[in-house]
Amino acid sequence: MSPRHHRTTRLLLLAALLAAGIAGSAGAQELEPAGADELPVADRVFFGGPVITVDQGDRVVEAVAISGGRIVAVGAREEVLALAGPDTVRSDLAGRALIPGFHDAHSHLVLAGEVRRFMADLTSPPVGSRRSIGDLVEALRQRAATTAEDEWIVGMGYDDTLLAEKRHPNRRDLDRVSRDRPVVAIHVSAHLFAVNSKALELAGIHRETPQPPGGLIRRDADGEPNGVLEEIAAFGPVFSQMPPRPPEERLAAIREMAAVYAAAGVTTAQNGSTSLQQLRDLYALSAAGELPLRVVALPDVATAAALVEGQFRLDPAVADRFEIGAVKIVADGSIQGYTGYLSQPYHTPPADAVAGDGESAATRGYPLMPREQLQALIANLHDSGFQLAIHGNGDAAIDDVLTGLEAAFAATPRVDPRPILIHAQMARDDQLDAMARLGVVPSFFVLHTYYWGDRHRDVFLGPQRAERISPTGSALERGLAFTIHTDAPIVPMEPLRLVWSATQRRTASGRVLGEEQRIPLRAALRAATFAAAYQHFQEDRLGSIEPGKLADLVVLSADPLADPARVHELRVEETIVGGQTVYARYQP
Repeated sequence: MSPRHHRTTRLLLLAALLAAGIAGSAGAQELEPAGADELPVADRVFFGGPVITVDQGDRVVEAVAISGGRIVAVGAREEVLALAGPDTVRSDLAGRALIPGFHDAHSHLVLAGEVRRFMADLTSPPVGSRRSIGDLVEALRQRAATTAEDEWIVGMGYDDTLLAEKRHPNRRDLDRVSRDRPVVAIHVSAHLFAVNSKALELAGIHRETPQPPGGLIRRDADGEPNGVLEEIAAFGPVFSQMPPRPPEERLAAIREMAAVYAAAGVTTAQNGSTSLQQLRDLYALSAAGELPLRVVALPDVATAAALVEGQFRLDPAVADRFEIGAVKIVADGSIQGYTGYLSQPYHTPPADAVAGDGESAATRGYPLMPREQLQALIANLHDSGFQLAIHGNGDAAIDDVLTGLEAAFAATPRVDPRPILIHAQMARDDQLDAMARLGVVPSFFVLHTYYWGDRHRDVFLGPQRAERISPTGSALERGLAFTIHTDAPIVPMEPLRLVWSATQRRTASGRVLGEEQRIPLRAALRAATFAAAYQHFQEDRLGSIEPGKLADLVVLSADPLADPARVHELRVEETIVGGQTVYARYQP
């Protein structure tokens, strides 16, 4: 029995709702405040600023009332205030704006916490300050000085294209940090590891180690591994040797990062590619009420198998705060790591490629598994009743994914399987048409236009293809339900910058990348709230400000609709989950 069997009734209901269109609300009937005699006395009312509902009509109203953790009335100020009693908290927004809580469409909450708490910061501007391999070495040395002698030295976030040397750190560079302790520098994409000689030794990677299918061990001209490992197939042996952290440290990192998410206005967080241990950690924290937000955990393939075997049970009492979402599959790698699988060659090959590096050195990246294997995996998981969330960056990888989904749906028809295509960066128009036909929800990593846009144009893709990266405009034209995400910790969890990026598409240098792919602010807000809840089968209770829905809300410092070009400059003033304030910059 599928771990999602408890949703069967709801899925049938959602199918009927979808037939009427998914552009607006589902499952929350509008209740007019005028019927105050039938409504409870409000616990809290908001007024005095624009309430951006993101409902079916994209209404902006004057006031909202909440009671018992739910929204009970939305509308005119005086009618909503009529629900206030002597104990009601009256919150005058004083010109601030109220919006639905940001619903994380894709990130890695657990990894983000581990990076923040346990790893050296290797990021370059505009996020961090590392500009050379020497800077990386110094940051890792500083990390080593603060950790136990038996602990691995790990950092994350280096970007070879932003370093002065324009290359990855290699084993010799990292041997300068330590020759006795394993050292790991994780690429900003998380699709490549650079490791020192000790880490290679512990992982058993040497001159005679064959190239793994779906990955690459980069080598020196003489055939020795140079320490740069592409994709999990190559760096998995290193990862498997890294000792697990004690439970109290793991849980503390999650709690700390969840607070960061809440301060950014996130009311539902996602954890992509969730291992069984991560699943248990997140569930334990949620069940104990130790997280300020809701969590959707996307199990990896191994965890999905464990779920089928009954190795994890979800208490229905916790389901309001914790859900198991779609199974995460990874079809290809990273565009900026040259492992994204393109149909046409990269614009400029990697600067530090050498003969013998195969696909990475020359042409268009590679799939992480053969098409036949990917399609068999998709078919098996779909047949088992799982929703699927498939990472696909390059258009060749997207071709493989869509072919696999179409075959799986034909073999095992299901009502509204609602698959997610994570990142979908190089999706072509014909592929967007196929997504519309198959009911695929693309989730665009649109912040690439800011953080890597200049290099996509000049290095990775060339001007023509770079203009179309994360094609939100084309998706909007087709009426596709789509979402946008940060992929934290790949880039910081900044939903307001995310929304701004979808509307402006400005690179770090200030140039517009893909004018025709810009979308209006209302559409960007929808992609980060209602559409993301829809993506997770939660649109019946989350994602918009409507009576009957859970009171997951965010107060912004000003009206985002007033100046979309400056929405990233706004502040989150308060974050509310189930009617309870979980973060505030002011006295609510």
